[in-house]
Amino acid sequence: MTMDINRVRNIGISAHIDSGKTTLTERILFYAKRIHAIHDVKGKDGIGATMDSMELERERGITIASAATYCAWNDYSINIIDTPGHVDFTIEVERALRVLDGAIFVLCAVGGVQSQSITVERQMTRYNVPRIAFINKCDRSGANPARVVDQLREKLGQNAILMQIPIGLESEHKGVVDLVTMKGYYFDGPNGEDIRIEEIPSGLAEEAEKSRERMLDAVSLFSDELTEAILEEHVTEELVCEAVRKGTVSRGLTPVFLGSAYKNVGVQPLLDAVTHYLPAPKDVDNVALEIANGEENQVPLSSDPEEGLVALAFKLEISRFGQLTYVRIYQGSIGKGDTLFNVRTKKKVKAGRLVRMHADNMEDIERAVAGDIVALFGIDCSSGDTFTDGKLNYSMSSMYVPEPVISLSLCPNDNKSQGKMSNALNRFTKEDPTFRVSADQDTGDTIISGMGELHLDVYVSRIKREYDADVTTGIPKVAFRETITRKVDFDYTHKKQTGGAGQFARVSGCMEPYREGKYNFIDKVKGGVIPTQFIPSCDKGFQSCLAKGSLIKAPIAGIQITLDDGQHHAVDSSDMAFQQAAIGAFRATYADARPAILEPVMKVSVEGPSEFQGNILASINQRRGIIISTSEDGVFSTVDAEVPLSEMFGYSTVLRSITQGKAEFTMEFSRYGKVPVSIADELIEKSKKEKA
Repeated sequence: MTMDINRVRNIGISAHIDSGKTTLTERILFYAKRIHAIHDVKGKDGIGATMDSMELERERGITIASAATYCAWNDYSINIIDTPGHVDFTIEVERALRVLDGAIFVLCAVGGVQSQSITVERQMTRYNVPRIAFINKCDRSGANPARVVDQLREKLGQNAILMQIPIGLESEHKGVVDLVTMKGYYFDGPNGEDIRIEEIPSGLAEEAEKSRERMLDAVSLFSDELTEAILEEHVTEELVCEAVRKGTVSRGLTPVFLGSAYKNVGVQPLLDAVTHYLPAPKDVDNVALEIANGEENQVPLSSDPEEGLVALAFKLEISRFGQLTYVRIYQGSIGKGDTLFNVRTKKKVKAGRLVRMHADNMEDIERAVAGDIVALFGIDCSSGDTFTDGKLNYSMSSMYVPEPVISLSLCPNDNKSQGKMSNALNRFTKEDPTFRVSADQDTGDTIISGMGELHLDVYVSRIKREYDADVTTGIPKVAFRETITRKVDFDYTHKKQTGGAGQFARVSGCMEPYREGKYNFIDKVKGGVIPTQFIPSCDKGFQSCLAKGSLIKAPIAGIQITLDDGQHHAVDSSDMAFQQAAIGAFRATYADARPAILEPVMKVSVEGPSEFQGNILASINQRRGIIISTSEDGVFSTVDAEVPLSEMFGYSTVLRSITQGKAEFTMEFSRYGKVPVSIADELIEKSKKEKA
C-alpha cells in the first residue's frame, strides 16, 4: 500500500440505526478485494458481516463497537471506521469522528433524515468533519431520494447537491446517471462487480440536463475558473471535480450519491467520490495544545512524517493478547520498538508490536506515518492520551463524553463470579468512558451506569458470555439529582477548642441556583479576611457536600456558591478548619434554599406508519411526555417529544404492541427537569424507607 499522504483517506461511516452502514462497509471491502465473499448483517448464513465481529452484534444485527479496517482503491489507502447507529453507543461515534478527516453520511431513501441522523450530523459538526452523503436503499418500496435531499437542506441546513440521479427506483432500480460524466452506470455480475457504462437512457436525458445545471450552479460558487468555463461552455470533468472537492473540504457543500448497498448498486462510484472529494490528512487543520509555564497555547500540526511525533489514543480494547490501543498519528511516525512518551502520565512506553486492524484481524507492520490509524499492543494508557517522542510537550484536546443517565445494581451469585465480574467491569470502564462503576455506600451493591437500557443490557450480556460470570441485576435506577430553587445567605463559624491549638474559621456568602446545571464557586473575598491559601479549602468543603443531598441522597447539581466574607485566626485557622466551616455552612443553609428533585428528561423520537400516530401520541402523553413536533409525509409519521427517563422503561414492548411491531423509537439525554410534587413526595418517602 502506498504511503503518499496525498493518497490517504481516513473516513467514518455514520448514520441512523438500520440505514445500512455495515452492509455498505461490507460491499466496500468486497470491491476493494479485502474480502472475497459478501455476508449478511444478521448472520443468516452463520457468518455475519466482517465488521460485526462480536457474537452479540451478529445475533442482534446491530453494531455495538466501532470497528476499524483499511483497503486500497485506485492507488489510494482508505482507513475506514464503521460506527454504531444506536444512541446508547454514542461514545463510539464521538471518538471515531474525533480522529477522522472525512465521513460518509448514510441516509435511507425511505426514512430520510431521521432522529439519529440529526445527532450524528451534530457530532460531525462538533469535530468539523467534511462529509459526502449516500442515499441508500433506493431499491425499497417508497424510496424518494429527492425528498431526502430536501430534508438534508431543511432539517440539517446542509448545502446538499445531487451528483447522480437514479435509473429507476424501488424494484426498478438498476443504476445511476453520473452528472459529471453524463453517462449511465449499471452494475452487472452476481455481486455488481462488473460496471457497464452506457449513454443516458432517453427517458432520463431531460431530467439529467436539468439536474446537471443545478449541480453546476451550486458548485461554481467554489471555483472562479468553473464559473468562467460555464459562461464559455467549456466545462471539463477536472474543473467540476476540483470545485466539488473545494466545497466539500471547506464543508460548504455536501455532494449526494445514490444506490443500494444490499443490491450492489452505486458503491464503486461512492468509493471514487471518497478519493476525489474527501480530504487527505494534510488538507485538514489539526491543532495540539502546548503546555508551557502552566499555560495552554494552540499549536498547528503538520502531517510531515519527519517532524516530532504527536499521536492520540482514541479507543481501547482488551483482547486475548492484552490491551489493544487504537492510535491516530497526526504528525511524525511510529516504528516497531520505538519509545513513546505519554504526556498525561509523563511515563515512557515501548511500542512492542504495531498492527493494522481489519475488524478483529490484525496485520503486523514495521512503521506507520502521519495520517495513519493503527493499533499498538501492550501499552498501558487511557482513552484520550497523547503520545509524543518525548521532545514535544503537546496534548490533543479530548473528545466530548456525555454523562450516564441510567444505572443498575449488579450482584454476583457466588465467590467465583465475584472475581470474574470485577475483571469484566475493570475492562469495560477502561474501554468505554460512558460506562461507570460505583459502590452503593448504604447497601454495598455494585452499581453500573450508562447511556440507556440497551447499553447496560449489552454489558451485562457480555459479563455473562465472555467472562462466564453468574450475576443478578437489580431494577434499573434513574440518575436523579437534587438542586436548590432560591438564593440564601450563609454566615457560619466553626470553632473547636481542645488542649493546645484549636480550630477556628468563619465563612460568609450566598448560595443560589446555577443555570448551567453544574457547580460554580466565586471568590469575592477582599482585604485578606480569609487568607488566599484557605480559599481552595472552602471550595473543597462545599464540593464535598454535593455528593448527597438531604431529600433522596442524590448528587446535588445546579448550584453556585459566592464567598464574600469571613474570619481567620493566626494560630487556630487551618485547611481543615475552613473545610469544616464550609461543610457546616452548606448543611445549615441547604434546607432553607428550598431543595427540589431533578430527573433526566429524554429527547424521544418515534417513527412509524401514519395510521398509528394517534396511538403513539397517547402512549407519550401517558408517560408525562411533552410533544415538541409531529411531521407526516403520507406513509410515515415522526413524533418528537421530551419524556422523563423514569417513564420510559419497557416502552419498546408497549410501542410494538400498539403499532403491530411497525414503529421504532430512539432516545437520547436532553436535560434535567424538575420532578412534579406528587412524584417528589413518593421518592422522598421511598428514600426514607430504604434508609430505615
